[in-house]
Amino acid sequence: MKLVCADLEGVFVPEIWINVAQKTGIDDLRLTTRDISDYDELMQYRLKILDKNGLKLDDIKEVIQNTDPLPGAKEFTQWIRENTQLIILSDTFEEFAKPLMEKLNYPALLCHSLKTDSSGRITDYVLRQNDQKTKAVNAFKSLNYKVFAFGDSYNDTGMLKAADSSSFFCPPQKVLDEFPEIPSADNYEELKTFIKKFLNE
Repeated sequence: MKLVCADLEGVFVPEIWINVAQKTGIDDLRLTTRDISDYDELMQYRLKILDKNGLKLDDIKEVIQNTDPLPGAKEFTQWIRENTQLIILSDTFEEFAKPLMEKLNYPALLCHSLKTDSSGRITDYVLRQNDQKTKAVNAFKSLNYKVFAFGDSYNDTGMLKAADSSSFFCPPQKVLDEFPEIPSADNYEELKTFIKKFLNE
């Protein structure tokens, strides 16, 4: 019994916060887990920037509604689902993810959630669990699944190490340099090669 676990942003869809930065002109929102490995530090920073600029949940959702998956992503998710199970493990939020999941034909997604006040201001975020990607992979393994995992950033390295087989997907060079033991794919065809090998082992 085998399944595939994957990141979402930077893998199947563009980085949401980078898109928000581009649409609003707020360059401080361009930072992602590729830049800051401590997720809480990154999110607290983002919340302060949102407050400073008066951005609310609806402003971000408007950007997301106009965000499309990466070229070939929908077809690639479909290919995985035709060959095995796909579980997307993301550090995004339920409030952000729904329109993106629709555009990817609704793969399974496990992620976090946001807290908002009556005005729609984002006041906090709620982690489903600390280090949830790694723990999810370990939970699947405890159910006797063999797991292939892929992602693009620091917050994916735990699940990549925990998986039976794994790969980066288009990571920044500094991540590759810090984790040279993890192979990397530059496109979906290369990822398919890795996954086919895993499924045929």
